[in-house]
Order: sequence, then structure tokens, then C-alpha cells
Amino acid sequence: ESRLRERKRERKMRKFDPWPVFFRREWNRNWPFLVGFAITGTIITKFSLGLTEEDAKNSPFVQRHKR
Repeated sequence: ESRLRERKRERKMRKFDPWPVFFRREWNRNWPFLVGFAITGTIITKFSLGLTEEDAKNSPFVQRHKR
């Protein structure tokens, strides 16, 4: 009978989960950096995908670093 009572007590008292608190605090601190990285990454990706072979041929930088 005491085992049954212990099991019921264990079900009632759930352990404290620190993850939601941690994530909320970290999100509030770090969202500007994450948003900045996302925007910068998007801009760089769009710009890079817009470059063509013709742009590479005309680029002095590419010509200097060609192997």
C-alpha cells in the first residue's frame, strides 16, 4: 500500500523543467544577433546566386586568384 501511495505522490509532483525558462531568457538576449545573421546570410546568398560566369570572367579578383 505504501508503494502505491508513493507512486501517486510521484505523479502529482512533476520535476521542474528549466529548459523553457532558459530558452525564453536566451531568446530575449540573443534575438537581435540571430535576426542579424539571418538577414546577412539571406543578402549574401541572394547576391552570390545572382553572379554569372560572365561576371567571374570580368572580375579582376577572380582573375588574380585563378589557379
